[in-house]
Amino acid sequence: MVDTVKMGAFLASRRRTLGMTQQQVAARLCISFQAVSRWETGAACPNTELLPDLAALLQVTIDELLAGQCREEGLSYQKAGVDISYTDAIKTEMRRLLQTPDSNVLNGVGPFASLYDFHFPEMERPVLVLKSEEPGSKQKLALEYGYTDSICRDLINHLVNDIAVMGAKPLAVLDTIICGNPEKDTICSLVRGMAEACRENDCSLVGGETSVQPQVVERGTYILTASIAGVADRKALLDGSAIRPGDVVLAVASNGLHTNGYSLVRMMLDRSPRLKLEQVAGEPFLCQLMKPHTAYYPMLRQLRAPLHGMAHITGGGIEGNLCRIIPEGCSAQIQLDQIRPLPVFSFIKQQGNIPDAEMLSTFNCGVGLILVAPAGSEAEIIRQLAPFASCYPIGEISQGEGKIVFSGEMHWPGW
Repeated sequence: MVDTVKMGAFLASRRRTLGMTQQQVAARLCISFQAVSRWETGAACPNTELLPDLAALLQVTIDELLAGQCREEGLSYQKAGVDISYTDAIKTEMRRLLQTPDSNVLNGVGPFASLYDFHFPEMERPVLVLKSEEPGSKQKLALEYGYTDSICRDLINHLVNDIAVMGAKPLAVLDTIICGNPEKDTICSLVRGMAEACRENDCSLVGGETSVQPQVVERGTYILTASIAGVADRKALLDGSAIRPGDVVLAVASNGLHTNGYSLVRMMLDRSPRLKLEQVAGEPFLCQLMKPHTAYYPMLRQLRAPLHGMAHITGGGIEGNLCRIIPEGCSAQIQLDQIRPLPVFSFIKQQGNIPDAEMLSTFNCGVGLILVAPAGSEAEIIRQLAPFASCYPIGEISQGEGKIVFSGEMHWPGW
């Protein structure tokens, strides 16, 4: 005799393990979801003619379904949630996506590690510049709303920007994708997006790791991270040591939040979900949030003007990042009334009732990059960057102890 309660509990457990809802099971069997609900509570038993399809859907045998438990068989990696043959099929597709014209890349997907020919005769003393990054909580929003291409550019552009401000040329990126269950279309979309973003930044995605962790990460969840290797001639490194009193401080505009401040934004959306559909500068707030991080390297490599230092404005805002390159005995005098915030920041400030100090320490507020250059060079720098992004002066370097000193007040535009 069938124990309907035990069978129902088993049915519900298998359904959840496979990531299906009662409605999805019902739709596959062409029945009402109320019937599935009655089965799972033990109030009813599936009709005999439905058992083969139901068992196949739940990936069990009919006997296991009726017994309310799986047969005691030997354990396997596949039973633990990792299908090696399926992940191998994904790697085959990756080989095509990772093809690169860079002759310095000596191998592709398959070997235990990637090989890169470190031969730069044009450099007197080449120095490796290394960085790791992950796009933070923005990736949760991106994957939830289908912005996979955007989050790939966020990750790669952030990485490249971080080494470009030190005077480095990007060479190669290694990515890691951690997931609960690998879905080929999603994995390939992520790899394709990162590979394209690398090509746009004149570097190569040379491989990495797809880590399937079914007992660590929920099904349908993906976590991205990556590392980059770049190279710079030691004598051309930009570490801020050349900064002197009298230098001018220039802002290069961002296109939005880039990849910082999203934990605060997600708190706002959790409290008021309707906000994502509000119009900001002619677009839904969600579209403003999902704009990919600006790539500054393509414009910086066109710049033919002396620079004493650069700062990529990420988490911590202007103060938290510009202070990294200001040498001892110097102070960056920043005029807040010269900064040009984007409408999306005004919207966030108003909707979240956020003080100016909090905005400045959490967001870039419209300044994605800061350049420190010799006085008198600003007009030429602004002219050269004009085809790519807005650039304008926001301060100067003076003698002093406090590395970053703000004066004036922010002017927030309407949205």
